[in-house]
Amino acid sequence: MSAPHVLRVFVNEEGEWGNPLAVFLDGAEVAEDRRQGIAAELGFSETVFVDDRAGGRLRIYTPRLELPFAGHPTVGATWLLVHEGSPVEVLRPLAGEVAVRCSGEEAFVTAPPEWAPPFEYRQLGSPADVRALDPSVASVNTYAWAWSDEAAGMVRARSFVPEVGIAEDEATGSAALALCARLARPLVIHQGHGSVLRCRPLADGTAEVGGRVRLARPTRSGR
Repeated sequence: MSAPHVLRVFVNEEGEWGNPLAVFLDGAEVAEDRRQGIAAELGFSETVFVDDRAGGRLRIYTPRLELPFAGHPTVGATWLLVHEGSPVEVLRPLAGEVAVRCSGEEAFVTAPPEWAPPFEYRQLGSPADVRALDPSVASVNTYAWAWSDEAAGMVRARSFVPEVGIAEDEATGSAALALCARLARPLVIHQGHGSVLRCRPLADGTAEVGGRVRLARPTRSGR
């Protein structure tokens, strides 16, 4: 089995921060009964196994369980497939078809907001209130946010996902997508330590989320 590509998804303009992601482009070579263990050992919030590059078929795992859809894995996989010479117009995770697009350093995916995992969306009074939160007190999946500039659609957010084994997620595309749909307006979300997510609602009730992606490093081959 080849080593995965390791990406950072939703980096800022300086190429910093972003959510780490492992992508096995030869995912079909990895037996399904090994995937969960590999994802747990790698320790990233999500790991992607691409089963069919041309068809855009892939599977997404957290360290604890498989997800039918997630934002930063599909954004990262979109960007990587383009940069490895295998562009697609649609990805096919377990949840269904995800329209994708890529332009330079940025990649975007479109999906229904109901595909996001269940979150408690907590609006706080200020970005300082968001920064002050203690991840250890979150017993359910929580997306905490506050306006940093409401007129400009600028949001400060943090994401705690204990139900899938992630104490704090640096950048959560699916939750950002769902928040965008709830607020029915384009948003620029600054999440975690320094990640940047851009999203916009679409007329058909779906929403698009994306941002900048960069290659981080290869890892050693799996077991």
